[in-house]
Amino acid sequence: MDPTVSLQLSVDRSSPVPLYFQLSQQLEAAIEHGALTPGSLLGNEIELAGRLGLSRPTVRQAIQSLVDKGLLVRRRGVGTQVVHSQVKRPLELSSLYDDLESAGQRPATRVLVNAVEEASTEVAAALGVTEGSEVHRVERLRLAHGEPMAYLCNFLPPDLLELDSDRMEATGLYRLMRTAGITLHSARQSVGARAATAEEGERLGEPAGAPLLTMQRTTFDDTGRAVEFGTHIYRASRYSFEFQLLVRP
Repeated sequence: MDPTVSLQLSVDRSSPVPLYFQLSQQLEAAIEHGALTPGSLLGNEIELAGRLGLSRPTVRQAIQSLVDKGLLVRRRGVGTQVVHSQVKRPLELSSLYDDLESAGQRPATRVLVNAVEEASTEVAAALGVTEGSEVHRVERLRLAHGEPMAYLCNFLPPDLLELDSDRMEATGLYRLMRTAGITLHSARQSVGARAATAEEGERLGEPAGAPLLTMQRTTFDDTGRAVEFGTHIYRASRYSFEFQLLVRP
């Protein structure tokens, strides 16, 4: 059964908003709110167009806009299928694992590097340690619904907590810190964007040159000690940061 039949879809022909965009916004909202779940197959475009009194090209344009956003995928011999909603992460001191879990995205982690190495100049400055001293390096691939979302590289002081790979694959790094009695207090963070290298694209399931969101964060505990420095990359097709902006009095 076409899951769009149960949705209260409608278009306002008197509105200046294009008809295809009105339809795509309603379908996107249904995906984000769980009315259209991952794996759902959309029905025939002709039938949807007939129900709404729209032309087939208008419906096709609405669906293609969601394909371009990564919310739908066209599969040969299968049809148009809901993939997932885009993860919108608030800019606050939280872990990606917790944010994905709270959004119902079924997070999973693969630990690719878990080692002690010498601190580079950048890492030493971020953590407030001597350059060349030992720091713990952890690299993880974070997935949602079995699909790569982000590649995370974190550096921590060597004796901060036990960093067991199995435990890191079962939960988030911040949750492990809290369990170890570390009180996270604040962070200094920068967000940017760039094109994916061939290696990064292969890790994240994107072509080389695809847009990536980048984040660098240094996190401090309630004593002012730097407890982690992270450099992360995210698939821009699947991920965004949300800001709340206030007017300065």
